[in-house]
Amino acid sequence: MHTILVVPLSDHAGLTSTSIGLVRALDRMGIHVSFFKPISQSYHEQSEDLSTAYIKTTTSLTPPEPISMEETEMMLASGASETLLEQITEKYQQAAENADIVIVEGLQASSKNQFLNSLNPRIAHALNAEVIFVASAKGKCLEKAKKRICRRLDSACEAIDRNHNDRVLGAIINQNNKDQSEESKPNIDLTNETLPLKNGELKLLGLIPYDARLTQLRTSDLIEPLNAKILNEGEINTRRVTSTHLCARNIDHVTHTFHAGSLIVTPADRSDIILSTCYAALTGIPIAGLILTGDTHPSEAVLEFCQAGIDSGLPVMTTATSSLETANVLSSLNPEIPTDDTARLEHLVNHVARHLDTQWLQKYSETPNKPRLSPPAFRHQISQIARSNPKRIVLPEGEEPRTIEAAVICHKRGVAKPVLLGNHANILNSAATLGIDFPTDIEILDPQDYRDRYIDSFMELRKHKNLSKEQAVSRLENNITLGTMMLAEGHVDGLVSGAIHSTADTIRPALQLIRTAPGVSSVSSVFFMCLPDQVLVYGDCAINLDPDASQLADIAIQSSSTAKAFGIDPRVAMISYSTHDSGSGSDVDKVRTATARVKELQPNIMVDGPLQYDAASNASIAKTKAPNSAVAGDATVYIFPDLNTGNTTYKAVQRAGNVISMGPVLQGLNKPVNDLSRGASVEDIVFTIAITSIQAQ
Repeated sequence: MHTILVVPLSDHAGLTSTSIGLVRALDRMGIHVSFFKPISQSYHEQSEDLSTAYIKTTTSLTPPEPISMEETEMMLASGASETLLEQITEKYQQAAENADIVIVEGLQASSKNQFLNSLNPRIAHALNAEVIFVASAKGKCLEKAKKRICRRLDSACEAIDRNHNDRVLGAIINQNNKDQSEESKPNIDLTNETLPLKNGELKLLGLIPYDARLTQLRTSDLIEPLNAKILNEGEINTRRVTSTHLCARNIDHVTHTFHAGSLIVTPADRSDIILSTCYAALTGIPIAGLILTGDTHPSEAVLEFCQAGIDSGLPVMTTATSSLETANVLSSLNPEIPTDDTARLEHLVNHVARHLDTQWLQKYSETPNKPRLSPPAFRHQISQIARSNPKRIVLPEGEEPRTIEAAVICHKRGVAKPVLLGNHANILNSAATLGIDFPTDIEILDPQDYRDRYIDSFMELRKHKNLSKEQAVSRLENNITLGTMMLAEGHVDGLVSGAIHSTADTIRPALQLIRTAPGVSSVSSVFFMCLPDQVLVYGDCAINLDPDASQLADIAIQSSSTAKAFGIDPRVAMISYSTHDSGSGSDVDKVRTATARVKELQPNIMVDGPLQYDAASNASIAKTKAPNSAVAGDATVYIFPDLNTGNTTYKAVQRAGNVISMGPVLQGLNKPVNDLSRGASVEDIVFTIAITSIQAQ
């Protein structure tokens, strides 16, 4: 087991973000990682330690609570520093249980407690930890920043260990301004990057670019510091502030302030600014919010006149302070991310994790343990596999806002080559309204220009239905049918739809035009169940009502192949209410026959059944119920006997365990088509597109 102590070189170095980013990066690699903060620290010394809270929010870890700063000061003042280190070691042991690597977040000294600097070396020795230093290049070009950082590293290494080459692993530089793009390519090559020191060189382990999105507060975060009253809640919990504008001039001079993410601060009696802001909101610009200052209320007539703009989701608040006082409060807000802002926290940890030298981390870990595929590892692996050979994925709902945003993200991440079906101007206008910088090289195909090309081939594929040309033209008016024809003709590699259409709308054209792959009896589906510790595959939970033994075997073979394609070692459990020969009946016999057929058709697949769910999933129960099984207790692919069992089980696990499920992912078609939930988030759509891109590989 390794222990890494993350130590800051200066104030505001990005200590916490680097620490939790390291946890995410290691977890993605399937390494059993844990986290520990020895002494509680936060911006305003609040009761809850934010680093520990962030870890609880972004992972399934439950690290021990750190020692309070007050208790630390008391022990040090009374000369009980060894007692303090003993308590730290005891808590560390709790965190280190079953871990291969423990990330320990070091201490950040401040003007109030400079003594914390001297504690970092002592903690490193007490825990036998190796050290990674974290520094900030904010406000400096990288080469100038490196010189300053190297000077500090020399003395910091000396403080940790005189022979620091034995204990100091390297350094991570945060907020590198050279590349301002949050979408800069992940996994940058840091293989030969080092920092020159007096006594040799130190490995550069990460170069984290500046990302403006990490500083964007939600509008709701402003309520408490401003002591504001809400006039209209709107989308106060989801809109984010990208810029703040104090508007006190004539409207002629402030129109440029009305853009996505702008926070408008104005006196409550400035009806012209209020009207203009509401008009901007009514046109579709997602203004972050309107703050009315001066302890007065706007005219009821003005509010009534603006109601349509307000009802578009515009958050409106009032505050008793003047505009200048309000602006001063806004400029001095707590920079820490609230623990309930999961979207920004997730973006933070993923952003840091993407820009670390993961190859070095992998070599360093040298763990002999069998790697588990955790949900972060699974999502990371999906991106990696998709990025290795991105495919053209057609999106028939090309004018739908979430789909547009997902397409841009997929394009920038390089996981697919999205093809949007829709009107070019409408798509660009929607992107602008959402504040999305739409890349010029994303394909947009106007259906009006392409439908006629597929009339003849559509009629040929459906000739057994004796369709007339007029009927074919009518069917191709449906963008999903058009996209499916593009896939059938090989002009795209996959299709994703369903954000605003039913599952039947997505699947029906695929069954009619794509059809099943050779040797496959029926189309089926799987869900990727992202349990806290690993990802499991459940099939079929969405398509086949009551498959016979032959179909069930087919589903098992398909699901095994799907699992393998996504980096999951398939150990297939054929689920029933009976384990092996303990029960009888037609339902058990069906599963028993299906298991034998899988072994006959694909002898290389590790499969066992019938197995009860507890025998398939729990090692101790498996020893009793199926002691000689190579699958029981360690199954990764669960094949349910019918749709009733599969759908009920996946939903029960999903809801009771607060488990994220990805799917349904369709399998068995000649070419990949996947359906979305109509409540799918942008990130859901991104991963479905990436999954489809992998299937197309």
